[in-house]
Amino acid sequence: MNTIDDILNQLRALATPERQAGMARAGINNAAALGVRMPDVRQLANAVGTNHALALQLWETGIHEAQILAGLIADPKHTTKAQMHAWAQTFSSWDVTDQCAINLFRKTPDAYEMVEIWAQQKAEFVKRAGFALMATLAVHDKKAEDSTFSAFFPLIEEAASDSRNFVKHAARNGSPLTRCEN
Repeated sequence: MNTIDDILNQLRALATPERQAGMARAGINNAAALGVRMPDVRQLANAVGTNHALALQLWETGIHEAQILAGLIADPKHTTKAQMHAWAQTFSSWDVTDQCAINLFRKTPDAYEMVEIWAQQKAEFVKRAGFALMATLAVHDKKAEDSTFSAFFPLIEEAASDSRNFVKHAARNGSPLTRCEN
């Protein structure tokens, strides 16, 4: 059975203190991290499958890997704009931000609207979410017209000079995770 306690126990069993400490070297906020490898989080997500209710519970824990797992198992069909905004307001690390954009938000009917809204926000990781989502849509939405993405150029141009690295890099380069996706 996949209860919140079961999943958290599995995540804790997969955690290593060395990995948790090393996350900071990659610019990952590890304050609420356990130190679980991403392949292990993905394997757990595959075992759990889509489970929106569990995803909501995992997000609320505030645990870094639980939030990444939440983005992997949440159902895009049940992901509302309100949920997307709520999650974005709590982003505190670039990798959670990018993983949510890649694995969940791009699959929602509101993805393009969120790009427009988030890319103009002040909060660092909310703004980054707009650009990570923009990049992942550009990679994965093969049916979109070029004009859909050229409309984003003013947003990119404006944010490319943002003094905050997590915003500037996302605006200039997209998400490093997007470039790793197939």
